[in-house]
Amino acid sequence: MKKLFKIGAVVFVISALFFNVSAQTSGGKLKPEQAIMDVRHYTVALNVNFDQKSINGSTIIDVIMEKPAKVLLLDLLDSLQVSAVSVNGKNQPFEHKNNLITINLNKELPAGKASIKVLYRGKPRIAKRPPWDDGFTWTRDSTGHPWLAITAEGTGGKIYYPCKDHPSDEPNEGADLIITVPKDLVVAGPGLLKGTSKKGNTATYHWKTNYSINNYSIVFNAGDYKVVSRTYKSVAGNIVPVQFYVLNEHADKAPHLLDMLVKIIQSKEKYFGEYPWAKEKIGIAETPHLGMEHQSMNAYGNKFRYTKLGGQDFDWLMTHEFGHEWWGNKVTAKDWADYWIHEGIDTYADALITLDFEGKQAYINRFKKSALNIQNKQPLVLGKDIDEESAYNNDIYVKGGYFMHTLHYVLGDSTFFPALKGFATDPMHTYSNLSVTDDVEQYFSKAYGHSLKPLFNFYLRTTNKLEVSVKQRPGDKYFIKLQNIDMDLPLDITTDEGVKRITIPQQGISISSKQLPVIDADGWYLKKVIYE
Repeated sequence: MKKLFKIGAVVFVISALFFNVSAQTSGGKLKPEQAIMDVRHYTVALNVNFDQKSINGSTIIDVIMEKPAKVLLLDLLDSLQVSAVSVNGKNQPFEHKNNLITINLNKELPAGKASIKVLYRGKPRIAKRPPWDDGFTWTRDSTGHPWLAITAEGTGGKIYYPCKDHPSDEPNEGADLIITVPKDLVVAGPGLLKGTSKKGNTATYHWKTNYSINNYSIVFNAGDYKVVSRTYKSVAGNIVPVQFYVLNEHADKAPHLLDMLVKIIQSKEKYFGEYPWAKEKIGIAETPHLGMEHQSMNAYGNKFRYTKLGGQDFDWLMTHEFGHEWWGNKVTAKDWADYWIHEGIDTYADALITLDFEGKQAYINRFKKSALNIQNKQPLVLGKDIDEESAYNNDIYVKGGYFMHTLHYVLGDSTFFPALKGFATDPMHTYSNLSVTDDVEQYFSKAYGHSLKPLFNFYLRTTNKLEVSVKQRPGDKYFIKLQNIDMDLPLDITTDEGVKRITIPQQGISISSKQLPVIDADGWYLKKVIYE
């Protein structure tokens, strides 16, 4: 979440005003040397020095090589200094420049399993405006305790550990974080806390997740945390620990926030199935920046500022970031070109909370307001092999969410909602099985019984608005035609007899009305109506 937005109040802050356009980005065309490398697991073991704002340690990358290789490539920003690299326990020559570690192997590495260990240290990049800008945030809470947060979505995990920085490859067997900090601090991370140990003036926290995880979620936070806990019974009947790593000074605020979180979880599970990381935990960590969707340990920095939804306290930020546990973390785009799958479907998920808490008219009104913020400067899907910076813009949120609203209307409740949950729970499209836009289209087309490809192409791959022509004919007749899309679509048409849902064939249709027909009064489509 690099762009602050709140659709319910129609508040948008465009991050492009602040984002450093020269910043290193993630993804793009996959390098051939990395294309044959399947990352299975990361082990990141670091000592954190708050006084020097530095880190020192190692990362082990376990991989499966699909083909023999003489050269290995890993991504790591040049702000860190590599001292040694070994492969399968043997030191190897390397070069570290242009944010790449090039390992020129002494002997060709055969296909199969391999383990790469990198020793490194240095001062990681400092985030200038987190979460819009990536890096480390070194600060203190109001009581003077050191406080550290990491944001890495746009730039990728290479901000602080060597990795294959591409969305198409997640470590299938998860990751371990072994982080050493001053003894009076607590470390929050992904997965489960496997152990803690103290030695002298330091404390070491070992976090482990066995799930596949996107590389920008392999991060940690450290601060004067108190863990406020409870349990949650998932829709599948599993008991899941709920843990809020909240600053000690705000611990009294945690129970109420967790009350709200439980209601959010229940709503999300209703539409998308069981919480994805039920074998580990539901986690939140208080951060000095606004927030970010870190798998099983979401960053929360909204400072307990609530609005009202359905007469109840409501935290829009927590709702949005938590929705990414399904859309972005469980269902993950294979290419940043398909970024809208993360942000657009999750923005739509935000509106489903409104539907549950305030009803259908509030849900409809929400999208009417959000339509005013669609910029339509470029298509949502620009092609393939797109880097994060090029793919990122306001519309992946608002237009992506609006497109799902349109899809909801076209399919109708009885088809759309089962298909939405079906995609989010289908093993072919979740966890280690990453998705692209065509996967989403084909899944919903199958559920609909007709090809939705023209609709997906129209709204995701162009900046066009649906043009609806209304021509008056003699005898209270009107001819209605869709001008610029090659498929039949349903439309709500208001006539003197009220609102009717009418499927408009490609050749157009004639209707009778004693008054000028109103097309799509509830705003299910991004459209332009032309009266003649």
